[in-house]
Amino acid sequence: MVNLGRLHRSLGDNSMAEEWYKRALKVARKAETLSPLGALFYNTGRYEEALRVYREAAALQPAHRELRLALAQVLAMMGQTKEAEKMTSHIVSEETGCLECYRLLSAIYSQQEQHRKALDAIDKALELKPKDPKVISELFFTKGNQLREQNLLDKAFESYKAAVELNPDQAQAWMNMGGIQHIKGNYVSARAYYERALQLVPDSKLLQENLAKLDRLEKRLQEVREKDQT
Repeated sequence: MVNLGRLHRSLGDNSMAEEWYKRALKVARKAETLSPLGALFYNTGRYEEALRVYREAAALQPAHRELRLALAQVLAMMGQTKEAEKMTSHIVSEETGCLECYRLLSAIYSQQEQHRKALDAIDKALELKPKDPKVISELFFTKGNQLREQNLLDKAFESYKAAVELNPDQAQAWMNMGGIQHIKGNYVSARAYYERALQLVPDSKLLQENLAKLDRLEKRLQEVREKDQT
C-alpha cells in the first residue's frame, strides 16, 4: 500500500497517494508510512498536518535522524524557530557531519535575523566539502545572502561569483551581483549581470524593472554630461 502511495506521488496524483498512505496506516501506524505522508503534506503546504504526522513518526523512531530533521524543518517553516533550533542543534551534537543540519540552522538563524550565526552555520557546511557542485553553489549563494544582510557587499559579491562559477544557472545570484553593482553606481557592470540573469528567467518582472531603472539613471547621467559640456 505504501508503494502504491509512492507510485501515485511520483505520478503527481497527491490525493490518491494520500489515500493509500492512510489505508496503510489503518493496518499499522509505522514511521516508514508516516514519513512519506508527512512529506506529501509539507510539499503541498499543509504544514499543520505535516507537523502532526512527523511528530508521531519521530516519537515512534526517536533515533531516526531524517525524521527529526524533517520535523525541525516543518517547525522552522511554521515560525517555531526556537524548538527547530534546539532539535537541529541536538542532531548536530550527535553527528557533526550533517550538512543538511547546518543548512537548516542557517535558515533558522536567518529567520531570527541572527545573520552572523547564519553565516557561521553555512561556513561549517562548506567545511564539510560536499562533492556536488550544485550543492556547493547553493551554499555560496546562501553565504552571499547572509553577507549582504550584514551590508558586507564586496564579500557578498565574491560569494555570488563563486556560486555562478559552480552553477551558471543560478539566476538569482547573477541578479544579486547586478544589484550590488547597481548600488555601487557601476551601471554598465550591473546591466551585464542583470541581462545574464534575464537570459535564465526572461519573464522576471523584477529584472525588467531593474533594467528600466538603469535606463533612467543612465539617461539622467547623459543629460548631466551634456549640460556640463555646454
